[in-house]
Amino acid sequence: MMKSIKIDFVSDVACPWCAVGLGGLLEAIERIGPAAEFRIAMQPFELNPDMPKGGQNTGERLMKKYGFDYKRLQENRKVIAQRAAAVDMPMNQTDDSRSYNTFDAHRLLYWAGTLGQAEQLALKRSLLKTYHFDNLDTGETAVLVKAAQDAGLDGDAARETLEAGRYADEVRAEQAKWRQLGITSVPSVIIDDKYLVSGGQPPEVFEQALRQVAAEG
Repeated sequence: MMKSIKIDFVSDVACPWCAVGLGGLLEAIERIGPAAEFRIAMQPFELNPDMPKGGQNTGERLMKKYGFDYKRLQENRKVIAQRAAAVDMPMNQTDDSRSYNTFDAHRLLYWAGTLGQAEQLALKRSLLKTYHFDNLDTGETAVLVKAAQDAGLDGDAARETLEAGRYADEVRAEQAKWRQLGITSVPSVIIDDKYLVSGGQPPEVFEQALRQVAAEG
């Protein structure tokens, strides 16, 4: 009997390492192939819940937050871009890149999750591209609707979900749950409610962890 493995991918659209981690996870699953069945759910975590409307310059915010200089910022961007490209996650961080509020993006992801795993994954990838490659404001309804359409989802249904304020309580409850469980950084990948893989790991790390869990069955 094929092993069914549950994966909760706790992350934020605003997190570039979450894009790296998701790409690594998906590549690992592809490598494993039909050896196991994977049930993946995107779980919400806001890194900057107080981000104001219109956002902030990302470079300036990071240098102030972590206390490093422009040279270090550029080095970090180069590493992230290389790691992201290796797992087919487009990244285009520049001096003009801005950080935006992602709460509505999480609401839309929750909605996509009610449609199915494939739909939610497609929207997650689209939102990561919207944020980290196109550098568009994920606090804007029109931007989110376009991301949904690019993911093959119904734009009118996406707009109605956003404008009606749907799933706000559900997203807040999920965020509180993961924080109560001790999740303080993302990406955090919880496998079968028992095992944690933290950070934007390469495919090999995820593959090893998933094969070990599959072998338990």
